[in-house]
Amino acid sequence: MNFELSEDILFLKRNVREFIQTEVEAVAMKIEEDDRIPERIITMSKELGLFGLSIPEEYGGTGIGMVGKCALYEEIGQTHNGYTTLIGAHTGIGTVGIVEMGNKKQKEKYLPRMATGDWIGAFALTEPDAGSNAANLKTTAVKKGDKYIVNGLKHYITNASDAYVFTVMAVTDPDKGAKGITSFIVEKDFPGFRVGSIEKKMGLKGSQSAELVLEDCEVPIENVLGIEGQGYVNALKILANGRAGLASRNLGSCQKLLDMSIAYAKERIQFGEPIIRYQAVSHMLAEMAVEIEALRSFTYRVAWMVDQKMKVIKEAAMLKLYGSEVYNRVADKAVQIHGGLGYISDYPIERFYRDARITRIYEGTSEIQKNIIASELEKEIK
Repeated sequence: MNFELSEDILFLKRNVREFIQTEVEAVAMKIEEDDRIPERIITMSKELGLFGLSIPEEYGGTGIGMVGKCALYEEIGQTHNGYTTLIGAHTGIGTVGIVEMGNKKQKEKYLPRMATGDWIGAFALTEPDAGSNAANLKTTAVKKGDKYIVNGLKHYITNASDAYVFTVMAVTDPDKGAKGITSFIVEKDFPGFRVGSIEKKMGLKGSQSAELVLEDCEVPIENVLGIEGQGYVNALKILANGRAGLASRNLGSCQKLLDMSIAYAKERIQFGEPIIRYQAVSHMLAEMAVEIEALRSFTYRVAWMVDQKMKVIKEAAMLKLYGSEVYNRVADKAVQIHGGLGYISDYPIERFYRDARITRIYEGTSEIQKNIIASELEKEIK
């Protein structure tokens, strides 16, 4: 395994780091207060090519592979997680389905405009009765002439209010269970499609999550993504592919928390000494650093496996589980080190602490990751 980054990736990494530190960080508190990412930041992100990270060069993307993408995600993860989620959901689960399973016409139609960020992508699987039990979908799609008529309700859909292109899972054959689910590319302007209520969340301000309402929504037959009846398999592939990216964004957040904690522990004086000199604090910093380094190695190993087209169902689940748990532990220690300051909302530690919590839930809960891991382990024993 070789995780060495090319000069092109290192150049992009430096540019993204400068953009994050000078532009996004400067408006992080504004994002938190307004629950909206400034249009100027989105425009600059488009100019940097950040919306095309998962898209091949032939369709206007960067074509940098998963290892390269994780290197950039690690930088992006060091700023406001609402911004991180907007970019990550688009370039991850919002895009990879079309990249990996779309036919030539679908790729030619959608990917160039998704690469520029003109069309933002979203992934619509979750429903009121189908979260962890993804096979329990109630949204239906019935073929009628040259269209499918889709009816159902999706919720907690990241990027819903900003997106134009949605990868939507719906039941085309209710008698076949999980094998009767099909994935569709749905445009925001299709008749019968609308965005419902926007959720008020504990964290991830600026990243809008909302309901999708499909009432006799007309989806052209050519917008079936992949093969009819393989939507559930497609969903699992899309989620597995995105988990290395999510872990790398968590990694960036963890590194930022460690850096802030070290800086604070060196300047905070108690009983005549910087608190970093006290073993209770220095041991917390050491524990954070060890877990971050382990997460970094694990993240790039799985990213390398994705680039090699290797099966990563088990490893991606392990990484998603470990990455989200590490982020939560690191955030908790960062609050403890900062004391009362870490609990105050006008300082970023408190924000990271709230934002970390969702990582153990979205894109597959920690409990579901354990189920996947256990299932894969069972298959390995003949």
